[in-house]
Amino acid sequence: MIDRLRKDLINLMRIPGLSGHEDRVRHAIADLLMAEGVESRSDRMGNLITTFEGEANGPSVMLFTHMDQLGFIVRKIEDNGLIRVERLGGVPERALASQAVTLCVGTGKDVDGVLYNKSHHATAPDEKYQVLKAGDVLIDTGHGSRDEVEAAGVRIGTPGVYRPNVLPLAENRIAGTSVDDRAGCAVLLEVARRLKSRENGPTVHLVFSVQEEFNLRGAVVAAQSLKPDMAIQVDLMLATDTPEMADRGDMLLGGGPGISLYSFHGRGTLNGVIPHPSLVRLMEETAENESIPLQRSAQVGVLTDLSYVQLVGEGVASIDVGFPMRYSHSSLEVCDLNDLEALSRLLIAALQSIDAGFPLTRDGQA
Repeated sequence: MIDRLRKDLINLMRIPGLSGHEDRVRHAIADLLMAEGVESRSDRMGNLITTFEGEANGPSVMLFTHMDQLGFIVRKIEDNGLIRVERLGGVPERALASQAVTLCVGTGKDVDGVLYNKSHHATAPDEKYQVLKAGDVLIDTGHGSRDEVEAAGVRIGTPGVYRPNVLPLAENRIAGTSVDDRAGCAVLLEVARRLKSRENGPTVHLVFSVQEEFNLRGAVVAAQSLKPDMAIQVDLMLATDTPEMADRGDMLLGGGPGISLYSFHGRGTLNGVIPHPSLVRLMEETAENESIPLQRSAQVGVLTDLSYVQLVGEGVASIDVGFPMRYSHSSLEVCDLNDLEALSRLLIAALQSIDAGFPLTRDGQA
């Protein structure tokens, strides 16, 4: 399983897919599903959905992760060919300078560039510790004029991402431009391989959602259509095993999958998730039965699209599960394939444990 996860993750991270521009990623995942004999469909938003029908009297489950990544939108091309952009999603300003980027014109036509960084020899002492504001960032594609940039296919509104990059590290660890959340996509592909040959269990809708990085828009549309009884969202969990993160929790890279017991954005949306007790118990008991180490997370500043999915219809029993990841939203995020393998096994076993008697209300949960 680890070899398949590695292959799928590497291939998917090499495909650019800014929020709202996920077509290439969606087509690649649909092709991978079709190669396994699994049909899928897309909705108007661009979500990719495949349904495994199950027992009619049991609850339905929406298991989902997002395909998109954060990045940039071209807002202006200067006469000298330098390009100004707007951030799309939570791109950290201090991670921008000197990064390689790709402007997505079309397959085989994309334009690479580098994010502006003032030459060190010309940097004044008081500038050395300053972070350039995103609105002042420039992209240099090597073209010498606006006409040359436009002739290459770049226009106002052209999407851009960190230049797709994969860097294998030691001990089954991988660094890449969009571990968030192509790793989740690789996990769902593994779940799909198992679900296609099962003999019983609940109806499961696998959803590869869009526009998560753009205010969590895609998954809620899928949920409104599918009307699931339960929702399990797969995304990163903040690894806290580096010095600057040590006081944020006990989520270790390579320590196994995790569940979120509390998330709250604390900014803007004032949204978050307190998971359903039955699903917490399901994940804990499944992990124990399968001898899978299960980590726990409680974070402020974290938000997933489950925050809105849980509110669909009469309410959806919900939980966030995921894999530890370092350096979120930077150009090279890091995950451990062993965590992805264990997460895949956890989800497959948990889904098989859901039957018609699964408790969906919170009554008697104290």
